[in-house]
Amino acid sequence: MPVNLKGRSFLKLLDFTTEEIEYLLDLSEEFKRMKMTGMPHKYLEGRNIVLLFEKTSTRTRCSFEVAAYDLGLGVTYLEPGTSQMGKKESIEDTARVLGRFYDGIEYRGFSQKIVEEIAEKSGVPVWNGLTDEFHPTQMLADVLTIKENFGQVKGLNFTYFGDARNNVANSIMVVCSKLGINFTACGPKELMPEKELVETCKELAKAQGSKITLTDDIKTGAKDAHVLYTDIWVSMGEPDSVWDERIKLLQKYRVSKEMMEMANEDAIFLHCLPSFHDTNTTIGKEIAEKFGIEEMEVSDEVFESAQSKVFDQAENRMHTIKAVIYATLK
Repeated sequence: MPVNLKGRSFLKLLDFTTEEIEYLLDLSEEFKRMKMTGMPHKYLEGRNIVLLFEKTSTRTRCSFEVAAYDLGLGVTYLEPGTSQMGKKESIEDTARVLGRFYDGIEYRGFSQKIVEEIAEKSGVPVWNGLTDEFHPTQMLADVLTIKENFGQVKGLNFTYFGDARNNVANSIMVVCSKLGINFTACGPKELMPEKELVETCKELAKAQGSKITLTDDIKTGAKDAHVLYTDIWVSMGEPDSVWDERIKLLQKYRVSKEMMEMANEDAIFLHCLPSFHDTNTTIGKEIAEKFGIEEMEVSDEVFESAQSKVFDQAENRMHTIKAVIYATLK
């Protein structure tokens, strides 16, 4: 049966079937081919979208803007301080107004409840650019990158190292369970995903012939992994006061050359970026001065290695977001 996502919102991957996710990945590959060969694809000319950003971003904003321009869409960007949403105007009222002006709405911010309310009230497709709970557009880019390196994804072993409670880890676990990828969260026991989501993903994975594993043992996590993935130790919006605790908990889970050597011989490294792999950022310098470490979630050696596919992954945000926009607006 053909897949039709017209009019759907893209809020979390739990809302989508395996076939629908695979359709979006196939569409992403096609849009990437058109982009690389210079083939015009302004299929949505005359329509307009708005990007609501309560959390700042580089890749998400640029990916949505370039994807929209390539499709012929008009784009309005609203950053913190340039919208009355949640201040002088309720989220519900803002959504109903924007739904009259625009054909689609992207939201990047805090609570998952906000993006769901916008989708419920606006009457147009809404795309989740990141919330505290989920980051679904990132997952499509991640899986596309894996597929480009291995040819297929079902049956591969994927290990996430670090704080496995955050939006990225949650979403990775979901997409792996939907696509038959064996997912392992490797980190401190107190930083594991919520039990309810784990149980949901275990049932989904079982149906696809894969499994979900939680462990605090690095060797268990790295052994035979095809993909080693990590994220920053303190997420956007968290207070600086948690750095000390996170460094103590997570330092041994830094993705290193030794970990990569424990993995499958063809293993790749992924990171959703930005990454603190050196001291070439303001935060990186501050952490080095305060805590005496110059690398955080990944060593610079791994980040700059041939096994690192992080910039392919970043580019793929644009192609996969283009697929989501087109599939829901066509």
